[in-house]
Amino acid sequence: MNGHTLHSIGELARRTGTTVKTIRFYSDRGLIPPAGRSPAGYRLYDNGAVARLDFVRTLRDLGLDLAAIRKVMDRELALPEVAAAHADALEVQIRILRLRRAVLTAVAERGATPEETHLMHKLAKLSEVERQQLVGDFLDAAFGGVGTGSMFAGVKRSMTPELPDSPDTEQVQAWVELAELSQDPDFRGLMRHLAAEQTAGYAQGGPPAAHKDLAAIVRAQIAPAVAAGTEPASFQADPIVAGLMTRCAHLLDCCDDATSREQLLVRLERMNDPRRERYSALLAVINGWPEPESLRPVLDWAVIALRARRQG
Repeated sequence: MNGHTLHSIGELARRTGTTVKTIRFYSDRGLIPPAGRSPAGYRLYDNGAVARLDFVRTLRDLGLDLAAIRKVMDRELALPEVAAAHADALEVQIRILRLRRAVLTAVAERGATPEETHLMHKLAKLSEVERQQLVGDFLDAAFGGVGTGSMFAGVKRSMTPELPDSPDTEQVQAWVELAELSQDPDFRGLMRHLAAEQTAGYAQGGPPAAHKDLAAIVRAQIAPAVAAGTEPASFQADPIVAGLMTRCAHLLDCCDDATSREQLLVRLERMNDPRRERYSALLAVINGWPEPESLRPVLDWAVIALRARRQG
C-alpha cells in the first residue's frame, strides 16, 4: 500500500529538494517527526512528512520562527492569528527599512558629510508628535504674531506636512529635506517677511476684490504675456507692467511710480526665492497632493520687466 510507504531521510530529501541536514534539524525539533525507524535505527518518514515539510518551508520562507511554526502545526495557535501578528511585525520592519533606504539614498545623492547624515537619520526617525512640534515651531516662527490669528490659520494648515503611516521612499526623502529647510533661519526670515508684507497690504483696506494675494495678481497679469512670448524689457510690455502696478497699488505704501516699482521689485524678488517653491513641492510629495503650479516663469518675467524700467 503506497499510502504506508516509508522513506529514508535521503529519499525524503530527494523528493522535496531539501538537504538531509535541514530535515534532520526540523526533525530534531519535532516539526517533521519520523514515522518509525529502520532495523538499523535510521529514521523513516511517511508520505505525510512530504506535505508537512513543504508547509514548514513555506512558513519559514514567510519569516515565521520555528517556535511559532511548531505551535501552528500542533494546533496550539491558529495560522491566521499567527499570520496577522507576523504581518504587523513585518510592517514595522518595512517602515524602518524604508526610512534607512531613504536616508542612504539621500546621503549618496548629496554626497553628505557625517554630520549631515546624522541629521537626516535623526529627522527621518522622528515620531509623529515630534514632527508636529518641529513643523509647529517653524510655522510659529513664520506666522506667529503676524496679523490676526484667523488670517493665517488656513495658510498654516495648507503648509503643514502630514507624513502617512507607511510613507514611500520619495515621501521620506521629501520629509527630511523639508524638515531641514524649515530649520534654516534665513528661510524662516524669508517666510516671515512674506507674511508681514501680505498683512501690511491687507491693512491698507479697499474692496474685498483687491485683497487677492500678490502671487495671484502676478499670475493673472503676467501669465498671458509669458504665454504670448512678450519680451519683458520690450515696449510691448509697458501696458502689462502698468496694469500690474495698478493691480498691486493697494499692497504698496508709496506714492511715486519709481519708488512703487522698486518696492514691488523687492517683494517679487523675495517671493521668487527658490526655497519657497521648493517647500511647496516637497509638501505636495509628502501629503500626496498634485504637483503645484510653478510661479517661476511669471515671477521671472515680472522681475526682469521691473528691473528694465528702473531708469524709466
